[in-house]
Amino acid sequence: MGPAKYIQRRFYTPYEVAQHNSPDDCWVSFLGSVYNLTSLIKNNPGILSAPLIKVAGQDISNWFDERTRDVKVHICPVTHLSRYYIPMGQFPHIPPVEPVGDWDTSYGIPWWKDKQYQVGNLSQRIRLLRIKNVLTGQEDTIEVPSEETIAEIRERYLELNWHAKSYTWKALVRSEASYLFVELDMNKTLAENEVQDEATEFEDHHISTDFYIPILHVYWNDDLTVA
Repeated sequence: MGPAKYIQRRFYTPYEVAQHNSPDDCWVSFLGSVYNLTSLIKNNPGILSAPLIKVAGQDISNWFDERTRDVKVHICPVTHLSRYYIPMGQFPHIPPVEPVGDWDTSYGIPWWKDKQYQVGNLSQRIRLLRIKNVLTGQEDTIEVPSEETIAEIRERYLELNWHAKSYTWKALVRSEASYLFVELDMNKTLAENEVQDEATEFEDHHISTDFYIPILHVYWNDDLTVA
């Protein structure tokens, strides 16, 4: 099986990270960031990369100190010295416990601090969203990061509708006295467009968040966007 489809985004959902779960396509997330470690594993074959392969596609924030963003440390019960805490086993850029003469330190910055491996950020809040094509009547439900703008959500919708850029996007939003259909600002998020996330309120009342999923309406423009 080859690498999962990869589209560059600012934010990724846990589901998207989870698709990259093999030695030949290894992503992990930690402390809000998403890292592609495929090349690191390729350059460090064998047992050293085994702990990373085991957690491919997963969140490994528990490996790190949130304050320092470094791998957690502890006091070794044998040497009474501060050591990296690696119950998962030694992995690339973690020095061996005992002094050795062939330890390669030419990597410079350890991978967890090296931005060349970072591909984006992990969304802190996922929203389900219905998108209804008013022209055809087709309705699709997609999962989106709450941090994304409508323009970024449109990029996701392009996978379902190649002409997504030829539509005007509207939503029903609450005004002072009623609800109105308004055109959305493509450079703002759902919340900034007053399309509120009521999932937390539903959860507080023990109501399934699937009970109500916000819907955006897309209206066909006269022009056809050139692909």
